[in-house]
Amino acid sequence: MSVATSSGGTAPGSPASSAARTIVLLRHAKAEWSDESDHERPLAERGRKDAPVVGRQLAGTGIPIDLAICSTATRTRETWKLAVHELPHRPRTSYEERLYDASLGELIALLSETSDEVNNVLVIGHNPGMHALADALAGETEGDLLPRMNRSGFPTSAFAVIAFNGSWKSLEHGVGTLRDFWTPHS
Repeated sequence: MSVATSSGGTAPGSPASSAARTIVLLRHAKAEWSDESDHERPLAERGRKDAPVVGRQLAGTGIPIDLAICSTATRTRETWKLAVHELPHRPRTSYEERLYDASLGELIALLSETSDEVNNVLVIGHNPGMHALADALAGETEGDLLPRMNRSGFPTSAFAVIAFNGSWKSLEHGVGTLRDFWTPHS
């Protein structure tokens, strides 16, 4: 529970303003190129194989996901449907139309709407947004993760783990630490 100030924000030093938070940014698995609209493109065979692998890898991080926010695009929903079965528990899932084709600013604004009762969020979305958001939030990095992420270009089925302390409303450029970056075909 957060402590509200007279301005409606969180009081400095309150549990919500110093809480440890984790954002996992997952790019959808490989999609088919089809005559469908881009929003309706389904997963390719490789994507259907990679998505459960991603789920197992996410489970292996030990991060207890409280909330999954998934784009409404077919390929992201299919990725999530195949990956979630590999997790130790199914988090609450929100399907968010605004994730599709979202800009960096829109992604940060969307995450800032998250309740401070939620500590760990998984976002299943698209590039260039997932890469841009991971790069923007990572003020610090462990080892060579940031250069490795930037060299790879954040391929399909890749995920980045960003940790930060504070309220979701305090999310801004450089606030986090890139703790993990994983790709299925490295």
